[in-house]
Amino acid sequence: MRAALFQANTGTDPLLGARALVEAVERAAGDGADMLFTPEISGLLDRDRTRAAAAIVAEADDVALAATREAAARHGIWVHIGSLALRSDRDGAPFVNRGFVIDDAGAIRARYDKMHLFDVDLPDGGSWRESTAYHAGETARAVDTPWGRLGLSICYDMRFPDLYRGLSDAGATILSVPAAFTVPTGRAHWHVLLRARAIEAGAFVIAAAQTGRHADGRETYGHSLVVDPWGEVLLDMGDAPGFATCEIDPARVEEVRARIPALRHRRPVGPVEVAG
Repeated sequence: MRAALFQANTGTDPLLGARALVEAVERAAGDGADMLFTPEISGLLDRDRTRAAAAIVAEADDVALAATREAAARHGIWVHIGSLALRSDRDGAPFVNRGFVIDDAGAIRARYDKMHLFDVDLPDGGSWRESTAYHAGETARAVDTPWGRLGLSICYDMRFPDLYRGLSDAGATILSVPAAFTVPTGRAHWHVLLRARAIEAGAFVIAAAQTGRHADGRETYGHSLVVDPWGEVLLDMGDAPGFATCEIDPARVEEVRARIPALRHRRPVGPVEVAG
């Protein structure tokens, strides 16, 4: 499998976001990639929620999704849109953070809504409350591709290994972790968490990321990664926006899982007994 990663600096204009995604599809296809992976919030990234509310629409009306599906079909390439901010049809928070897997005919094969929402106060003074704007997803998702079963997650999900245990138990051999990671947490945790998820699951991890200073003033960490099942970093894109490809050998999964058969050694963990 030849995987392409788009490391983006998405802004506040959804039309520019859609154009960038189409250009990434064209570039990936031109480079002979089988599948393109894009970051979290690939179409519109705006922390001004009043301004963003005027641009975020329902899935059926989203220009980035429609344009990417058309480009995927035209170029005959699979695409994982890491996620898009979309209008929710549920009561409460107005939006969902939803990823899409699109096949080479432009059909949507899977949707995944981010399950774990980033509600934290950071040491640098930054404060994030995703739950005030986004509904949390309730269902883990994996999807079959020609190169193996792909387990879906988004950004903050990576801190919750039970999700990846469930995905690997369901047969996932590739884990996608699109992100818009903050710089302080990225420097401290990005590489170690993604390598840990790959090692625990004996699976490839593909993590396309946002990077740089964005139009809304935020700064993201970049360093889109591909990690193999042994924990080796096959690709690190650094902190500049751009595009890269990486060769992935699906046979490597079985090789690593045979060497250390941790998945077969897993045991359910019941209630923990605490000694007094």
